[in-house]
Amino acid sequence: MRTKFLPLLVLPLAMSACSASEVADAPAPIGEKQAKQLAKELDGKTPGEPVNCITSINARDAMRISDDTLLYRVSGNLVYLNKLRSSCPGLARGDDIMVVETYSGQYCRGDFIRQVDRYSGMQGPSCSFGDFIPYRKAK
Repeated sequence: MRTKFLPLLVLPLAMSACSASEVADAPAPIGEKQAKQLAKELDGKTPGEPVNCITSINARDAMRISDDTLLYRVSGNLVYLNKLRSSCPGLARGDDIMVVETYSGQYCRGDFIRQVDRYSGMQGPSCSFGDFIPYRKAK
């Protein structure tokens, strides 16, 4: 008889835990320094249509703007902006090694990024890519 009522007690607890994790994953507002860096990198460039993947060979120069924003500089004329699908706490600090888990020669929407402490080797938070938005200089 008691087991019938157990799901009724567990469901509200599970729902409150989900809503608490959603709040924790909310990205912190971008700071003034980060906004200046982003503006500097995108200055004179026009956004294009978002793409799902970029070639990992061209995406070697990753810049951590905030805990949920990355820039990949391909050349002086092309930069890809990626708003991660969730916040990655501590990503902007740049202390950790950023490891991209990909199974192709591309970085794609949904691929995971893991942070690994460079001193202890312990894994930190992980997150996943969103769409890649190309920003190009006008010709």
